[in-house]
Amino acid sequence: MRRYYVSMKKILLLGLWFIATITTFSTTALLLTLTVSKGQVMGAQTARNVQQHTSYELFTAVPSFENIIDQSVTIKEARVAIVEQFLKRFSSPLLPHAKLLVETADKHNLDFRLLPAVAMQESGLCKIIPNDSYNCWGYGIYGDKVLRFASFEEAIETVAKGLSVNYIYDGLTTPELIMSRYTPSSDGSWARAVRHFMEQME
Repeated sequence: MRRYYVSMKKILLLGLWFIATITTFSTTALLLTLTVSKGQVMGAQTARNVQQHTSYELFTAVPSFENIIDQSVTIKEARVAIVEQFLKRFSSPLLPHAKLLVETADKHNLDFRLLPAVAMQESGLCKIIPNDSYNCWGYGIYGDKVLRFASFEEAIETVAKGLSVNYIYDGLTTPELIMSRYTPSSDGSWARAVRHFMEQME
């Protein structure tokens, strides 16, 4: 009889252990499923948030092509206005060509102030030049030899190209260095004057 009770007790304990094991396993599986599911949802949401945030950051941080063009146009207009004001102050016949002076300087990689400044030093901004020469820069003028142009447009293009190829390209990028070849006999006053006029256009 005693053996019967011992056997029943073992069977009962075994049954309880089995039920407890199944319950624990089921509960663990259920919790794991919920956690993974929630994590996937949160992960997906987080990914979407990051993507949206990153897209917004990129969109706002990188300027559009139109904005770049607008800024470039604004800078160019500002430089033209500076040159116009300088030419107007001295009643220069170059005033209608202010925009061309800036565009040609850009074309030949010159400081936009250089051509007006040299013209101011050489001819008072085209007020004192050889007859029918349109040469406001003293360019190619040596004694009786005078380089003449058919128009201000031709003169601006030729002088700008000459300064770029024969001076800037060779590393003569400042008024002082340009003077050493442009007017080597100067005692330094030429460079000081050109630099002064350039500073007036800052």
